[in-house]
Amino acid sequence: MGIIAFIVIGLIAGLIARAILPGRQSMGLVATTLLGMVGSLVGGLIGSLFQRDGRLFDLHPSGIIMSVLGAIAVLLLVGAAGRRRVHA
Repeated sequence: MGIIAFIVIGLIAGLIARAILPGRQSMGLVATTLLGMVGSLVGGLIGSLFQRDGRLFDLHPSGIIMSVLGAIAVLLLVGAAGRRRVHA
């Protein structure tokens, strides 16, 4: 997958994840893109556990879904860490 495609998919996944997850996340466009890119990596690695073709970073039809799910998981982890740090 090319780097431009990775950035675009990261942006789309980050925007969808922020739209799905309730609450107010104070992130800019760059942070949203990074969130989606990390979520894409996490979702792709989790999705590759269920496929045995040996290709980890190929673009699959379910890739955007796993990218969004990975971005939601990362967003929840970042939110939980931020709340713990503020209240502690």
